[in-house]
Amino acid sequence: MRFLYDILAWYEVQKQRAMEGQSLVEYGLILALVALVVIGALTLLGGNINNLLTNIANTLGGGG
Repeated sequence: MRFLYDILAWYEVQKQRAMEGQSLVEYGLILALVALVVIGALTLLGGNINNLLTNIANTLGGGG
């Protein structure tokens, strides 16, 4: 009976490890997707953001 309990306990531990690994991979994929979106947004809007910050700096008197 003890042998059966040990097998079931081992199986539960393995299942828990697999679930933790799966969660870690999912978080990694989400982080990579967010990074790609941010990089894409900065690439597309980079010039506009630069112009906006330049205008703000010039308005505040720090442009030259």
